[in-house]
Amino acid sequence: MDQTFLAEMKEVLSKEKARLEEELSRFAHRNPKAVSTDYEAEFHNIGEKEDENASEVAQFSDNLSLEGELEKALRDVEKALESIEKGTYGICKYCSQEIDERRIRARATSSSCIQCKKTLTQEV
Repeated sequence: MDQTFLAEMKEVLSKEKARLEEELSRFAHRNPKAVSTDYEAEFHNIGEKEDENASEVAQFSDNLSLEGELEKALRDVEKALESIEKGTYGICKYCSQEIDERRIRARATSSSCIQCKKTLTQEV
């Protein structure tokens, strides 16, 4: 892959990583005993009334779901950044062929080519 393209993708991925970490920090904190992508949603005590308790539980449930999605996205971004450092970025992990640049531009964390992805999702 072209070094200019790799530098561009590294910048895109770095910005996405910062955005995801900032989003997670709004309602969760890093688990100090785990990997860097492990966060724990915070449970905020609004009050002691029944409706306040219900609101607390609903908000915590929403935050847990969002936390899981954001953590997964953050792991994907970190894996992509690691692959840039290793020199394997843009190479399909299934067929070892170069992933089309258009796919990478559309989804910078792609680790498989379109053909392998279609095969895996049984779209062929």
